Amino acid sequence: MSNSQYSKIGPLVDSLPSGAGLVGLDLEADSLYRHSERICLIQVCYGEEVALLDPLADEPVDRLVEWLSTAEIWMHGADYDMSLMLREWKMVPPVLFDTQIAAQLLGHERFGYASLVEQYFDVELSKSSQKADWGQRPLSSTMLEYARNDVRYLLPLAKEVAKRLKELGRYEWFLESCKAAQNRVLAREAEVKEAWRINGSGKLKPTGLRFLKALWEWRDGEAAAWNRPSFMVATNRVLISWAVDLGEGRKIEFPQKLRRDRRQRLDLALDLARAIPEQDWPKRPKRERSRHDETFEVRLKVELEKRNRVAEDLGLDPSVIASRGVLERVVGGKDDPKTLLLNWQRALLDF
Repeated sequence: MSNSQYSKIGPLVDSLPSGAGLVGLDLEADSLYRHSERICLIQVCYGEEVALLDPLADEPVDRLVEWLSTAEIWMHGADYDMSLMLREWKMVPPVLFDTQIAAQLLGHERFGYASLVEQYFDVELSKSSQKADWGQRPLSSTMLEYARNDVRYLLPLAKEVAKRLKELGRYEWFLESCKAAQNRVLAREAEVKEAWRINGSGKLKPTGLRFLKALWEWRDGEAAAWNRPSFMVATNRVLISWAVDLGEGRKIEFPQKLRRDRRQRLDLALDLARAIPEQDWPKRPKRERSRHDETFEVRLKVELEKRNRVAEDLGLDPSVIASRGVLERVVGGKDDPKTLLLNWQRALLDF
């Protein structure tokens, strides 16, 4: 596909409107195909225009990133995209309106972008390129059309949901919720994590944890050398299964398709794990043990029933107002409601 399919970043930035919420954005990445994911395509919509930008081409994206660092834009389901921007561009736009959050606050049960486009505009979008390799070049005409459609209806959708939110008196809820979502991403990306503690690791004893850590590090090294996602080497479920067996002294049956050199490096990693002194084995994270008395259960039931009534009156999913876990922490006195709930949520629940 020729470069004419893509817009030049400099001229595009010069043409973008500066008003709040007049520009929409979407990003496509290659997380299903590469070890270190990249932003592979940038879709920008403004007015009636849709522009595609190729960040893998020679033209640097600095001017766009500079513009975005002061912009107020619309996106849909922006959590993952914000993480991508932070890792690759070291910024997120200061104001980011999210049509998915808007849809949840309007009570939509189906709030995916394609579902909303169908509900509001009676247009059925193709999902054929959802899991495509956006790092390949050239991109097919089908992929390019999919990419354009991912933002083609974004601003008209934004206009509709913003109008309805204002009519229902929920627009301020929306603004606060969008800012909170951005703050959660910023906090999450700033955390120093032990990435090897994957889902399911909490049930492992220290002897199993030492093997899990070794397995995860082996897998990550293999995936990096191969430049493929880690799950293509071994899934998280497989790592947990192996760690359980190894921790209990059982042999594990490795898949026959495992290459000899990869198996040799795995054997070495496991031998090194076996040699780790017990005092140096990873520890289970300490967990708070909640002891709830009858009074707590009664209070929690009251708060849950109140939340459910409020949600029903507003036509919202109860979890949009507060999850059960949040209410448990508030009722149990573990956290101040101000740290867990937004202003509009506390107002609805009288906290």
